[in-house]
Amino acid sequence: MSKVEKALQKARAMDEATQPIPTVATRAAQEQPLLVSHKDLATYTAQIPRMSQKFQLDRSDLGEAKIIYQDMEDAKVVDAFRHMRTHILQNAGSSNCVVLVTSVVPDGGASFVALNLSAAFAFDESKTALLVDCRLRDPKQDRFVGGEIHYGLTDYLEDEDVGVSQIIHEGGLPRFRLIPAGRKSDASTEHMDSRRMRELVSHLKERYPDRYIILDAASPAESADAAVLAELADFVLLVVPYGKATESQIWSAAKAIDEQKFLGVIFNDEPQPRRVIWN
Repeated sequence: MSKVEKALQKARAMDEATQPIPTVATRAAQEQPLLVSHKDLATYTAQIPRMSQKFQLDRSDLGEAKIIYQDMEDAKVVDAFRHMRTHILQNAGSSNCVVLVTSVVPDGGASFVALNLSAAFAFDESKTALLVDCRLRDPKQDRFVGGEIHYGLTDYLEDEDVGVSQIIHEGGLPRFRLIPAGRKSDASTEHMDSRRMRELVSHLKERYPDRYIILDAASPAESADAAVLAELADFVLLVVPYGKATESQIWSAAKAIDEQKFLGVIFNDEPQPRRVIWN
């Protein structure tokens, strides 16, 4: 029985028991090669406390934006994202990684999951998180940039003169950075499949070994962007909005993902307090 089938069975059982809860179906951890030595990694980690932080969202801002923080009242929500982070770390081994987050259907909550998964990584003082808004047709994360956005992902992909450092912005959280989509573009799939995008993802992963990169992508039902980005990512998380996707839709989306990269299915927006169930 596959992990997707197990997740669906659990979801059905919970629904029958009137206790619907988001489920995450996962695969076993695999060893990954080290990118750098522990000595080299310690050098990067020592630089984390010196990351610039010109502005920071307060608790009311975080609550309004639905961003988790460590001592928030709803600890179950925080713990759910911590579990996701732990599972990714177990699969990544000693290296950092690139995680693609997409949803089965449009407006399925992938942007919410991607943002808060990034926040969970940033909780750890030995790690940093970088969220990349790959939704060029309908940007979702631009509002979290402090100040004016001069350059975003679209600008970088269309203009060779725009450098990587010009598109990385503070995101209002310690140890958290954001690459906004910037200008809208109808050529998103062509951009995602470009040489420049491949080079960018590779550069972001190698630039800081302590940095975990989260790609927020549109649903496969909206465009081919997610399929293209899945080739660039180390892992893929598939978000399923509770009660808004059929089993056939889930199966179709899951089957399109490389088994070696597929981390699991996340059932989101459940009526009851969040809980994560692992296979």
